[in-house]
Amino acid sequence: MDSPTVAVIGAGAVGVTATAALATRGADVTLYERGSLAAGSSGRAAGLCYDAVADRTDSRIATRSLERFRDLPDVFTEWPYVWVARSGDEKRADAIREQSTRMRELGLDVALVDPDDLRERYPGLVTDDIGVAAIAEGAGYAETGNYVETIAERATQDGAAIRTETPVEIATDPLQIVVDDGERSFDAVLVAGGAHSKRILATAGVSIPMKPYRVQALVTETTPRNESVPMCFDATGNYYFRPHTGGLLVGDGTERVESDPDHWKRDADEAFVRRTRERIGERVRLDEIGVREAWAGLCTATPDGDPLLGELRPGLFVATGFHGHGFMRSPALGERIADEILGGDGIDRFDPTRFDGNETFEIVAGMDIE
Repeated sequence: MDSPTVAVIGAGAVGVTATAALATRGADVTLYERGSLAAGSSGRAAGLCYDAVADRTDSRIATRSLERFRDLPDVFTEWPYVWVARSGDEKRADAIREQSTRMRELGLDVALVDPDDLRERYPGLVTDDIGVAAIAEGAGYAETGNYVETIAERATQDGAAIRTETPVEIATDPLQIVVDDGERSFDAVLVAGGAHSKRILATAGVSIPMKPYRVQALVTETTPRNESVPMCFDATGNYYFRPHTGGLLVGDGTERVESDPDHWKRDADEAFVRRTRERIGERVRLDEIGVREAWAGLCTATPDGDPLLGELRPGLFVATGFHGHGFMRSPALGERIADEILGGDGIDRFDPTRFDGNETFEIVAGMDIE
């Protein structure tokens, strides 16, 4: 039997992982990318990786992803993840208590932690205003561009073809990829083009309910105190930080409006940088907070907060709508969509045909705790 031919569109974390998984299993796979490897959202992602989720399906995906990340010591660093609610924020404090209990019931290494004990373990962290905190030991952070390049190299070693700087369109009847130098028919096509996925699928006459939205991040100057803090999400302030190249990567700055994936501001806003410096100065013991670089990226939202992952039409698959959690879940999700393309089971809850493609909805950021 001839090997199935598969086209993957999008060389971000999910796309390269799916490509590698397909190539390993003998598929004749070609990866198309309009720019360079990790040129889109994956290259601008924060790289936080944790299994501290209270849903059984998501926790299994997160656990599997962490297993895969740990096999890449040059890419991934083990580091605890802490999330906090400030004193007086009872809504989020109750949510942290309830969710941490559910996480433990799922077998995750998660516990509530007293603010005084947290300060003793992490002397660089300001804990005076923390009302409730939880810590996940099963966590870490990855260098996102390195992950994409490493997995792409493995894919090529297993026989995958990678074509960068190659914009594509999709034709149907038969299923084809259309590029400047001609057309090629495939048994299956996976669209993993991040914020561009909606536009790419529209060339095949398919509509999906996905909205790109803008987020922002910055990296502080080198500081000797960054290793005395955990990865942290301040749920009350709605921002996160983690160690990064001797400083701290700090982010969120979510805009709850749809962005045009072809025309959007890639630099961080001055107001975001100013506000973020103030926030990190209140949460981390730093003598001075210089900013090395700041940028914006695009995340993708769906009506129900779950991704679109699976078959839309015979042979046509999609992987998008990750609400900012695509990178951290990419090792598992790339495997699962590759398995489905080759005839295995998908994830029912993420089935993209649960929508008709024309839904209206509000953007909700992935890290919100309600």
